[in-house]
Order: sequence, then C-alpha cells, then structure tokens
Amino acid sequence: IAAAKPSVVAVGIFNPTGSPRFGFRGSGFVVGPGNLVVTNAHVLPEVIPAGGTEGALAIVVPKLGVSENAAMRAAKLLGVDREHDLALLQIDGAPLPALTLAEPGRAREGAAVAIIGFPIGGALGFTPVTHRGIVSSITGIALPAPTSQSLNAQAVNRLRQGSFDIYQLDATAYPGNSGGPVLDVESGRVIAVINMVLVKGSKETAISHPSGISYAIPVRFVSELLKGR
Repeated sequence: IAAAKPSVVAVGIFNPTGSPRFGFRGSGFVVGPGNLVVTNAHVLPEVIPAGGTEGALAIVVPKLGVSENAAMRAAKLLGVDREHDLALLQIDGAPLPALTLAEPGRAREGAAVAIIGFPIGGALGFTPVTHRGIVSSITGIALPAPTSQSLNAQAVNRLRQGSFDIYQLDATAYPGNSGGPVLDVESGRVIAVINMVLVKGSKETAISHPSGISYAIPVRFVSELLKGR
C-alpha cells in the first residue's frame, strides 16, 4: 500500500475562478513512463475544453505527509475505450511513480485484492484510502450505452458481439472510487480498474449502507489502450 499510494491521483476539472478550483470527478492511477493516467471514461466530462480554461481536465497528486501539500497538474485526453469504460490521460510536469500492470489473465477467483482511491468524492481529503477484499467472481458483462440517444449502430454491434469478462469484488467501494486501481495483494500489480459499485437504493444509501459488491474492468483492456498510443 505504501508503495502504491504515490501513484494514485484524483481526476477532475479545473476552474480558475471557482472555489474550490478543482472539481473532483473520480480516481485514477499513473502508468507507463510516469506521465500517463488511467481512469474510467465515465469520470470525464462530456465536453473537454482546451487546457488552462474553465472546465479543463486536471489531476491532483495526493498529500501523503503532514508537511506535504496536494499538487494540481494539467491533463489532456489521449484515448478513450468507451466499450470498456476506460480513458487515458497525459499529465504535465515531472514523471510520477507508476504502477506495474499485471499480465492479462493473472487474476483468479478468491485472490486477495486491495482497492485504492478517493471514496465519497474526496470528502475525506485528497489522501488515498485503501479497502480490501477478494475477487468473488469472474463473469461476462456487456456495458450498455449511457442513454438511448447513445445507442447507435456501433453500440448495438458491440452488444451483438457478446460480453467480456468483468471482475466482481467482495470489497467495499464508494462513489469516488471509480477509476482507481485494483491491486493483487501478493504482487502489488494492477489486475483491474474499479468501474462501478452495486447500489441498493440511492447514492446516499451507498455511503450509509454499502452493498459490499463492486465491479472492475480487467487490466488487459488497459494494456490494449496503452498499445494504441
């Protein structure tokens, strides 16, 4: 956990005249040479303005020590895989510590995992929080289009092609954890990306009465997104 925390960042939008200036939207983690960040596609706003303007993408590097201050950096979108709800960002500044991706297919049912991110929308501050659990099931799923207007010919074709494997976790994630890494406890490598939480009722009940069931996108789709850059 200590080794992984410096690689987990908060993803949001920058508003130079806002209070606060950073609008949190989800979690993400650093990969590759240290200037790339993986998160969920649904974490990003539908319209992304150019850098430095209101509503532009940004990340916050977490505060890990008493004397440290969280640092905000500009980000830009490099690629999106909407079928698997993944996005790849490039960030400004010096490289950050990067997490190592596990080999595709290494996850097994019953494997112990740790999930790291910013639950409850950063309300606890921009310090990464860790929860533990296991891979309870590997099952097929097809992610639907977010709205009926998005259900175009391409989306219908993807659904007809069938499902892909997704990990069901016996671990408690909260709103804000989306886009964060799922780590194999034994190796510390990323095996998946938190995608969604099973909610019983409203978003508010997800905080007071969490279901304890979360879903994550296997890391092989992250590897494929990186290969396309």
